[in-house]
Amino acid sequence: MHEFLGFNGKIQIASGANISAVSSAALYGRGIFTTVAIYNGKPFLRREHWRRLTENAAQIELDLTEFSEEEVFNNLDEIIGANKIKTGRARISFFDCTGGDIWKSETARKTDILMMTVEPRELPESGLRLTISPYKINQTSPLAGVKSCNYLENLLALDEAKTRGFNEALRENFDGDLVSAALANVFWVKNKIVFTPPLASGALAGTMRGFVMEAARKMNLKVEEFHLPLAEIKTADEIFLTSAGLGICAAQSLDETILQNDLTLKLQQKFIETVNQ
Repeated sequence: MHEFLGFNGKIQIASGANISAVSSAALYGRGIFTTVAIYNGKPFLRREHWRRLTENAAQIELDLTEFSEEEVFNNLDEIIGANKIKTGRARISFFDCTGGDIWKSETARKTDILMMTVEPRELPESGLRLTISPYKINQTSPLAGVKSCNYLENLLALDEAKTRGFNEALRENFDGDLVSAALANVFWVKNKIVFTPPLASGALAGTMRGFVMEAARKMNLKVEEFHLPLAEIKTADEIFLTSAGLGICAAQSLDETILQNDLTLKLQQKFIETVNQ
């Protein structure tokens, strides 16, 4: 993490940012976040990130009335400047400061905002080694599709895959359909058609997911949202993951199955051209 961060609109060093220990954020993980890619010193897909933040806040009844897109991203620009970042990642988190109905507490603020930045994520040059996670996603959960601050389930799925020597893991829902990777959206290619799970499967409406779907259609590629039984993913020609941290990242293999990356490389090139415009 870089030296300076933003907490409730003020730039400061990390040790000075603290949320209340008796808040709903600390007690229950009640909050939301998004990770924003930074290219050429600017946040990428700003509007899309703000739209998802406000939608997720409404889903968990988190009050964002004291914040605006302009104020938040102006503050982020200041943090990027203070940390002298050209390429990296920023995390924007909103925390519920109230104690909730169970542990009520008096608080001057309803919601805290924390923004911090880090270096780009290091990725294996040969592509990701994927496996299948034993941990399922509950697509009927009220948190399905919400990028909640309670992200422990996702991290445990990632940790489990890493203990077996893999970089990431694909997860299914309780209907047996592919949903996502532990920390990213997933796409696959079959017969030159690009597929991704629909949001109804429990998938997150990732900003990079939306970018890839739009970019692929502009390249005259056929793109479909499709409920795929996880067992059938091994018949894919290509698999790639998307997120702010990964960008578009090809999978080298799924367990012992070696994958191609022809269309993935074309989409990666389109992505590079876009961020360098």
